[in-house]
Amino acid sequence: MEAVAEPGNLSGVRHIVLILSGKGGVGKSTISTELALALRHAGKKVGILDVDLCGPSIPCMLRAQGRAVHQCDSGWVPVFVDQEQKVSLMSVGFLLEKPDEAVVWRGPKKNALIKQFVSDVAWGQLDYLVVDTPPGTSDEHMAAVEALRPYSPLGAIVVTTPQAVSVGDVRRELTFCRKTGLRVIGIVENMSGFVCPHCTECTNVFSRGGGEELARHAGVPFLGSVPLDPKLTRSLEEGRDFIQEFPHSPAFQALSAIAQKVLEAPAQLS
Repeated sequence: MEAVAEPGNLSGVRHIVLILSGKGGVGKSTISTELALALRHAGKKVGILDVDLCGPSIPCMLRAQGRAVHQCDSGWVPVFVDQEQKVSLMSVGFLLEKPDEAVVWRGPKKNALIKQFVSDVAWGQLDYLVVDTPPGTSDEHMAAVEALRPYSPLGAIVVTTPQAVSVGDVRRELTFCRKTGLRVIGIVENMSGFVCPHCTECTNVFSRGGGEELARHAGVPFLGSVPLDPKLTRSLEEGRDFIQEFPHSPAFQALSAIAQKVLEAPAQLS
C-alpha cells in the first residue's frame, strides 16, 4: 500500500522533480540550477532542494553563500535567491559554520537530515520543486525517494555525459528508478560538445549521442543535449542568471527546450 501524504510543508508543491545520475561529475547541480531558472523565466515559482550533502554547490551557483536560514512556525524558511521571490533554495550549505567545512556524517544522520528537509522546510506554494541529489544509488537516494513519495506527483530526470563509461553508470540509475517505482521524465545528455567562445561552433569533445541511445534503449524520453559553453561555466561561477543573460547561446537553446518538455509532460508527473 502506498503512503498517503499528510498535510504539511510540501502540500503546496504541484510537481517534484529529482535530478539523478549514477555517476558523479556529470553536472547534476548545473542542470538543477539552470532548469529552475528556465522554469522561473517561464513564469513558474520554483524551489530547489539541495540534498547533495557532501557537495552542496548550488548556493555558490546562485550567489547565495553565507545566507542565513530562519525559523518560522512551520519550520525552516528557505532562502530566496531573486528579488521577485520566485526561486527559493534549501541546502546543507546554509547550515555549515564555514563554507569549506566537510560534512563527515554516517548514513543515519544524512538520512535524518534529508527527512527533515522534506518535512520541516516551509516552501509555501510552488509549481516545481527541483531536488539535486548526490551521485550513485545510495541510502541517501532511498531516503529522498521514500520521504518525497507521499507528495507525488514525483518524477526523475536522469543526467549523463556522452561517453560510454558514463552511459554505463547511468544505466544503473534507470534500474534504480524501476526498482523504486520512480517515474522517469527523461534523460539529459550534458557536456555534449564544446561551444567555441569565438565562433560558437560546437565540437564533439567527448563524442555525442550516448544519452539519446540510452533513452531509446530504455524506452524513456530523451529531453535534449546540453553543450559545454564557457559562458555557462562563468555564469555558474559568478552566480549570474545564464538563462537571462545569454539567450543566443546553444546551451541556452538546449536548456530552454528541456524546460519546455518538462512543462509539457504533466502526464508523467501524475
